[in-house]
Amino acid sequence: MDPAGPPGSPDSGGDVTRHDVMTAEERAEYERLRRHAAVRHRRLRRAGSPVLLLPALLLAPLAVVAAWVQDTVSDTDRYVETVAPLASKPAVQEVVINRLTDRVVANVDVAAVTDSLVKALQDAGAPPRVVEGAESLEGPLRNAVRTVVDRTITPVITSDAFQQVWEGANRRSHAAVVNMLTGEREGAVRAESDTVQLDVGQVVDEVRERLVDAGFDKAAAIPDADRTITLFQTEELGKAQDAMRLLDILGTWLPVLTVVLAALAVWTNPAHRVMLMITATGVGLMMVVLIVALAVVRRVYLDSVPPDALPTDAAAAVYDTFVRFLRDSTRTLLVVAVITALVAYLYGPGRPARAVRTAADRSTTAAGRGLRRAGLRTGSTGRWLTDHRAWTTGGVIAAGALALVLWNRPTVGAVALVLGIAVAVLIILAILAAAAGPADRAADRATLTRPG
Repeated sequence: MDPAGPPGSPDSGGDVTRHDVMTAEERAEYERLRRHAAVRHRRLRRAGSPVLLLPALLLAPLAVVAAWVQDTVSDTDRYVETVAPLASKPAVQEVVINRLTDRVVANVDVAAVTDSLVKALQDAGAPPRVVEGAESLEGPLRNAVRTVVDRTITPVITSDAFQQVWEGANRRSHAAVVNMLTGEREGAVRAESDTVQLDVGQVVDEVRERLVDAGFDKAAAIPDADRTITLFQTEELGKAQDAMRLLDILGTWLPVLTVVLAALAVWTNPAHRVMLMITATGVGLMMVVLIVALAVVRRVYLDSVPPDALPTDAAAAVYDTFVRFLRDSTRTLLVVAVITALVAYLYGPGRPARAVRTAADRSTTAAGRGLRRAGLRTGSTGRWLTDHRAWTTGGVIAAGALALVLWNRPTVGAVALVLGIAVAVLIILAILAAAAGPADRAADRATLTRPG
């Protein structure tokens, strides 16, 4: 009997190695349980993805509006850029000119002038027909005064100097927008009961000085109290102010929350590409809803402003000027959503997508062959691009997305520019990869496998 025992036995000094071999039945059961767990996990991910996507889509329009409010209120340059065009709008200029002209003419006592003329003619013994003619001069004289005053005021309001004064006043009173949203009664734009008014006091002062210099001493009597123009008049102003305060608070975090929810919805779903396409389509539809809502609000606003308070064309100019950046941002996001959905589809197995990819590959391959025939071979660089095509494509797309994120308020034109550059770079990289040639790749493989 060998006291050392057999090799590998517990009593021997050798290594002990145990192999637990699963039977066929055990392996089959293991595979079944693993498949069941994987299917259950995928079902949970598919069920959780829509739960994350739904609030993201519902919050998307609100996030755009909140970001616009936050940006306009907190950035002085942005605020001035928003309201500056109002000074050059003909409809708004006409309102200011008519209001100031009415006030000047109202302070010129034309009736007293005609009465004095009639009395002077009577005292001088003028014929009755001449006296009666003097009495009828009140209307033409008033029209003549209005014409002269209008000619004096119009160049002031339509000049570049007025626009500079307008921008300077708005820059100094940037808190006016905040006052409108919070209901404060200070600044150039302020809320009064159910109306929002624009203070044109500085403009009134300049016009009054010019009229006095032109010889209209009565212009000095233009009252200081009448220095406002009604921009908005609605019984819902209080509710709007409450909503704007909430939007201002959420202006920073609501867009972030929306993006995070959308990204989690795409990441959670096992079919990332399909979910990205669905998410982009949903965001695009919500942007269309927001554009329609802005058009509806515009109609409601125009109907709520009395024509005697502000003519319809001037009210339309005010609304369009205030919301133009919001409208531009909405259109930009709509274009980005459409491009994202299209790119996600082109990466899919659909027949049109495969046809597009095949046509692109054939075109870039033909261009690469043309370079090789011309003696321009990319060698190892082209081979590296071929081997890492997925990484280079993803890098270009990521760089384009980062450029739009870092762009200061991108427009549709900016999106088109970034898209064009990204597509051009991808085409160039594909051509460079094709220019390496199959012979070069074979030579490279031979070099790598040659024994040293």
